[in-house]
Amino acid sequence: MPGTNLTREEAQRRARLLTVEAYEVDLDLSGAQEGGDAEGSGHGTFRSATTVRFDSAEAGADTFIDLVAPAVHEVRLNGEALDAAEVFKDSRIALTGLRAGRNELRVVADCAYTNTGEGLHRFVDPVDQQAYLYTQFEVPDARRVYASFEQPDLKATFQFTVKAPEGWTVISNSPTPEPSDNIWRFEPTPRISTYITALIAGPYHSVHSTYEKDGRTVPLGIYCRPSLAEHLDADEIFAVTRQGFDWFQEKFDYAYPFEKYDQLFVPEFNAGAMENAGAVTIRDQYVFRSKVTDAAYEVRAETILHELAHMWFGDLVTMEWWNDLWLNESFATYTSIACQAYAPGSKWPHSWTTFANSMKTWAYRQDQLPSTHPIMAEINDLDDVLVNFDGITYAKGASVLKQLVAYVGMDEFFQGVQAYFKAHAYGNTRLSDLLGALEETSGRDLKTWSKKWLETAGINILRPEIEVDAQGVITSFAVKQEAPALPAGAKGEPVLRPHRIAVGAYELAGGKLVRTERIELDVDGELTAVPQLVGKARPAVILLNDDDLSYAKVRLDEESLKTVTEHLGDFTESLPRALSWASAWDMTRDGELATRDYLSLVLSGIGKESDIGVVQSLHRQVKLALDLYAAPDWRETGLATWTTAALEQLRAAKPGSDHQLAWARAFAASARTDEQLDLLQGLLEGTEEISGLAVDTELRWALVQRLAATGRADEKAIAAELDRDKTSAGERYAAAARAARPTAEAKADAWASVVESDQLPNSLQESFIGGFVQTDQRELLAPYTAKYFAAVKDVWNSRSHEMAQQIAVGLYPALQVSQETLDATDAWLASAEPSAALRRLMTESRAGIERALKAQKADAAA
Repeated sequence: MPGTNLTREEAQRRARLLTVEAYEVDLDLSGAQEGGDAEGSGHGTFRSATTVRFDSAEAGADTFIDLVAPAVHEVRLNGEALDAAEVFKDSRIALTGLRAGRNELRVVADCAYTNTGEGLHRFVDPVDQQAYLYTQFEVPDARRVYASFEQPDLKATFQFTVKAPEGWTVISNSPTPEPSDNIWRFEPTPRISTYITALIAGPYHSVHSTYEKDGRTVPLGIYCRPSLAEHLDADEIFAVTRQGFDWFQEKFDYAYPFEKYDQLFVPEFNAGAMENAGAVTIRDQYVFRSKVTDAAYEVRAETILHELAHMWFGDLVTMEWWNDLWLNESFATYTSIACQAYAPGSKWPHSWTTFANSMKTWAYRQDQLPSTHPIMAEINDLDDVLVNFDGITYAKGASVLKQLVAYVGMDEFFQGVQAYFKAHAYGNTRLSDLLGALEETSGRDLKTWSKKWLETAGINILRPEIEVDAQGVITSFAVKQEAPALPAGAKGEPVLRPHRIAVGAYELAGGKLVRTERIELDVDGELTAVPQLVGKARPAVILLNDDDLSYAKVRLDEESLKTVTEHLGDFTESLPRALSWASAWDMTRDGELATRDYLSLVLSGIGKESDIGVVQSLHRQVKLALDLYAAPDWRETGLATWTTAALEQLRAAKPGSDHQLAWARAFAASARTDEQLDLLQGLLEGTEEISGLAVDTELRWALVQRLAATGRADEKAIAAELDRDKTSAGERYAAAARAARPTAEAKADAWASVVESDQLPNSLQESFIGGFVQTDQRELLAPYTAKYFAAVKDVWNSRSHEMAQQIAVGLYPALQVSQETLDATDAWLASAEPSAALRRLMTESRAGIERALKAQKADAAA
């Protein structure tokens, strides 16, 4: 039985048979405030009536339409009533004996609200006790709200009619109409895919504006819950949005393809955002309740621009099947960061620095797991795609697109994109359609490039090979390319690839590392000569892949490494610093640089690092290295050194600065001595003060959570803090703090809430898991290794995908770095017969243990 799965072959058969014209979807959400249908069809459900008109290529053919629903009341095909109990099975409604040409289907069902962030999510705000709804349909969850042919290449128009409680607002893909008797009748959409249809409903607060260009006006809206309205910086969000409209319309040479553009900040959202056509949903943690660093604003802006780019690439032109998901996400990622980097007046022209230090490190990590796969992954069914929203799909893909832009030329790249949009508007495409357009405009043959970059897995390593004479003059310079063996269990063979890179030469001048020369060239094969450097004095640093044009691990030669180790913070530009930091981190993860040496390197240079996003990445990486990669008998020494340094940096930082806030959070995350914890307590109670540091709501919770994890904040203290912050965010933080307490009872309660019950909403489950796993509570958590392996398969089989993945990944005993954990994982993999998706997640987690053991061994030998 297919369950809720759908294979690619089934989708292809259905696409050959059907042409879908239009959906009319009528939803009765009038009982949503109380949690159930007004007509009494059951608590937690709503009435859904769908009429879909479609053409069949064959008379008498059979097919099916998708639906996930507790009950189906009516199925009527071409006017004939079908027995719902007979035709509705296993998330499908069987349709037999189709007419050749036009068919009409009507399905009436009770569909269920969710609290998992999938389908139609229902949330009640503790501040006003009002319900707020939003849909999330990617990958296959439109079928949780209406009967649909759930695959991206069966596009259609959609006309929604929604009955909602009085006083509510309803937003969808089409412009919002005036309601009549609390009924909202939307005009039909253009032809779009099911997964980007949307409905958002509730007493949302809104701010409106317009985007005007070339005589056209596009209405803009921003929505959030009223309890967040005081924190909504709408002007800033509109400014980023307009920047994106300007830049994308120019680069794509295609006007924004929908009638309006709403951005809705919604609660308990699993992802960062979702590109519903004209109605983008965004996690409402991006409405900042407290002071955050500029890095947070930069990340939010990238998310806003990423979703806006999808309006063209993904919504206007859509992948035929999910194997091109990478292209959808990579294109949006690349163009959003390029917009930040190059758009006139952008606040974040350094965005490629952020990309190199965060997104790209994610890609390198993912590409070294046993589950590594080609960028163009083989997606056989929906189960495959659900675990493929990963660092390869997003970050490696975007890195390779950046490489492609360097390879073909930026102007030629966007000329090809322009032709692609014009040729395929409102249709579906494959990768070959885009590459064909780029070949036409660039004159480059991309078939070999595509085969080596998109159809193979793994990372190349680039090393400089330098020879100098007695006077220090370069007599020979080449770039050596290596293709390391793929991780054990990974499919495929290592391959050398064509790279477009820059080689940067840096000299020390006035204590600063300044670039004195840049050479851009194609690297192909094992050895590529760089004659431009021959005959010149050897510079202090030679940096391969300068400007981060390609996707590769880069190593420094011995002399460059020595200079960088002493002067990493002295690069005048942020990007070479970021590339050097990323290389050092990669060496640490690979066991080539001991954790204690990485800590020393960071402490020697981080005080000179001006880019706040890089500083915060280094904070995360140092803490991870100390927790997982440090030799166990040295770990506490390393943590003590780090925490002492963090406090020194906190006290030395400019009052009120982003760096001060970042160091406050880093210190709070690792405070350990009585004196340090006393300082946290004093900051929380107001008896201690650090000039310029605002101990606001979010920072207070960071202090409370660390005090709870170290046994200094009990239930009474947590409840008192929640009483100060009676919001959904406060409830999440309180849940994490309770689960973090270092007692057997606290751990048992958290485990029971997450694993032994399925009543938690997605956001609270995530908080309980985050609090449960504390890096300095290894002994307390050790008994849960066996419990995890005993429970995880049943959890996977009984929960929705999002909820099950949270548990499978979040509760894996990653802190128990030992051969015993590897053996327990292997025994489970051998006996449990998990699904392919769960097996993948488990082997990825296992690889983390293997890497940590290798790094700990390297650190112990240092």
